[in-house]
Amino acid sequence: MEHSSRYIVLFAAAVCGVCSIFVAVSAVSLKERQELNQQLDIQKKVLNLAGLLSAEEKLPSEEISRRFKDNIVPRVVNLATGSYVDEVDADTFDQKRAAKDPDTSRTAPTNPAKVRRVPNLAVVYRVEPNDELKALILPIEGYGLWGTLYGFISLAPDVETIEGITFYEHKETPGLGGEVDNPRWKSLWKGRKAFDDQGDVRITVKKGIAGSPEDDPYHVDGLAGATITSRGVTNLLEFWLGEPGFGAFLDQVRSERGV
Repeated sequence: MEHSSRYIVLFAAAVCGVCSIFVAVSAVSLKERQELNQQLDIQKKVLNLAGLLSAEEKLPSEEISRRFKDNIVPRVVNLATGSYVDEVDADTFDQKRAAKDPDTSRTAPTNPAKVRRVPNLAVVYRVEPNDELKALILPIEGYGLWGTLYGFISLAPDVETIEGITFYEHKETPGLGGEVDNPRWKSLWKGRKAFDDQGDVRITVKKGIAGSPEDDPYHVDGLAGATITSRGVTNLLEFWLGEPGFGAFLDQVRSERGV
């Protein structure tokens, strides 16, 4: 049976309309789940850096969230002043989105980490089991070889000693720059010093092998075959630990703790 051109057009439009509705409904229904999964992944990374969740532990999401709530206090910080902003909910604040909005961010100074915009506010994580500060975990980001690396660095209460580093999103080459995910490489960071005695950022991913944290506190082993990624990690740490990033906040913490 032959159909007129008008029938074919109307039928195709109807099919497209039904498919569009199906796709839209699916996107909306999946968005909340995706956001929850992203939040859960962040909680796992923070807990891992805090030494409160090992990579081998397979816990239900409810237990991960409970452990996070019992030990981690997220706080929003004004990066310009270094002060906490209690009026903003740290659990719902979207730092990535804020950095993209000209109304909630500022243009970053030219920098080798290729950070384009800095949010006015950022989230920090205070590791406080039993209400005692054990570490500060700060979000970090910067360009590697193929794209932006997003992660966290953990500092001891002296705001100088590094407790650990991790990345939760990047586009680096597996087996080369992708070794930023390697537990062995990440274990090399503990005990290194982020700043020298003058308060300047000194931590560097060097080319080759670094000494022990005691003998060579300002250097970490380079990633074999991934010079640009190694340099990218150095650059992003210099940016976020310095004045354009968390510099004012870290000065505030030092003052409060008398260090």
